[in-house]
Amino acid sequence: MLTPALTQEFKNIVGADNVFTDDADLMTYSYDAAVVKPVIPALVARPTDSEALGRVVALCGENGLPLTVRGAGTNLSGGTVPTSREGIVILTNGLNRILEINEADMYAVVQPGVVTAKFAAAAEAKGLFYPPDPGSQAVSTLGGNVAENAGGLRGLKYGVTSNYVMGLKFFDTKGEIVKTGSKTVKCATGYNLTGLMVGSEGTLGVFDEITLKLIPPPAHRKAMVAVFDEMIKASEAVAAIIAARIIPCTLEFMDNFTIRAVESYSHAGLPTDAAALLLIEVDGHPAMVEEDAVRVEEICRRLNATDIRVARDDAERDKVWAARRSALSALAKLKPTLVLEDATVPRSRIPEMVQAMQDIAKKFRLEIGTFGHAGDGNLHPTILTDKRNTEEWTRVEAAIEAIFDKALAMGGTLSGEHGTGIAKSCFLEKETSLATILYSRAVKAALDPKNILNPGKVIGG
Repeated sequence: MLTPALTQEFKNIVGADNVFTDDADLMTYSYDAAVVKPVIPALVARPTDSEALGRVVALCGENGLPLTVRGAGTNLSGGTVPTSREGIVILTNGLNRILEINEADMYAVVQPGVVTAKFAAAAEAKGLFYPPDPGSQAVSTLGGNVAENAGGLRGLKYGVTSNYVMGLKFFDTKGEIVKTGSKTVKCATGYNLTGLMVGSEGTLGVFDEITLKLIPPPAHRKAMVAVFDEMIKASEAVAAIIAARIIPCTLEFMDNFTIRAVESYSHAGLPTDAAALLLIEVDGHPAMVEEDAVRVEEICRRLNATDIRVARDDAERDKVWAARRSALSALAKLKPTLVLEDATVPRSRIPEMVQAMQDIAKKFRLEIGTFGHAGDGNLHPTILTDKRNTEEWTRVEAAIEAIFDKALAMGGTLSGEHGTGIAKSCFLEKETSLATILYSRAVKAALDPKNILNPGKVIGG
């Protein structure tokens, strides 16, 4: 239990101005972007250097205080919601320095509170490219991206956060630094602790430094919007593009419900009468880009695209992608409660999954807007509701389970990029097995015997 003496110790470590105990402040850190029950912490501590971070973790460990690490709170599965009224939140937005960008060896070292888009811009200024681009990149932090193994619009071609994490420094429950990985291209020393930590959602350690791989930027790119008057044809075009061995940088899907919401919100000039849109970008060597763009256009026209609009310049391109990134905000304006999921299926099953979303919406009498990273099978069915309507919320919960069941039946997964957190931990056994969960809990118990690191997340317990 947090005592006045312990509160003073936190203040001694991080400074009184970086310890928050007022009810209004604590309420701010009781929830994230997921629709789960808020839990107000006992205290929020905001360290601004590595030494203070380690001492805060050690103080929690010594006193058995549950801790939840929080960056920007954009998490969509409840990963940054405290699980105990007696727990504390460690806020990492004060650890926001880019420590190194190495142009010769193409890597960077950052603190966990660096904002994703700011880091990408800093890398670009050095002539380098950091591909992971979650929809929340303007505010989300790299520590959270690593903790959740965040994806993004470019995941189809470039992969997700785990593909760019070369090494980590993190604190264990005693406040001791653990170092994993290396700044070298290859590293086979010891256990792959980096792989264990990425996607662990703050349940196994607290990040202090992150070493990230950078790559050369693409030489050329071309973006286009393909318009369809049938959703099924748009989804078939996605499967056909991948089957043709074309790997666009980005291949995004929007249904009509989402198109209308986004256009009302962003005024990007999207065709609101379209049943579905594909937003596509190819990049790479100029000759290959032109060839791939022609082939993509041919495939879309063969599958009855009614119009294909090619961005004439970077300004048009940026306008299209800004509109796509606004989908969540646009839909959130329509109803008091928004539930954004990210069930993911093998890419060839996208048409079947899109149809399943429509059927589930009708069966449970719900408004569901569907958009997402169709090229890598990661769709975001977004349910618009009002949680205060208990009868409707019961239907929402049944629809969520139906979506997960359908995805798993196709060989898919509960989450492509949002993590498990609180929201999906109850479904974990459906995808894995009881033995998997027990094995994971044994790892957790060995590394965190007092169960203070984000308890109750991912594997329950």
